Amino acid sequence: MTAGHFIFIPAVLLVGIVIGWILGSRAAMDAMRSQQKRADEKRR
Repeated sequence: MTAGHFIFIPAVLLVGIVIGWILGSRAAMDAMRSQQKRADEKRR
């Protein structure tokens, strides 16, 4: 194992976590919006 692995592997993991965080937050926002739309339509 070279010294580059000690930088490369954590960097790749960090990038994966950031991408997952962004995609997860977008999915949660979309779910909240659709739930809100359904609740608004139900009230009418």
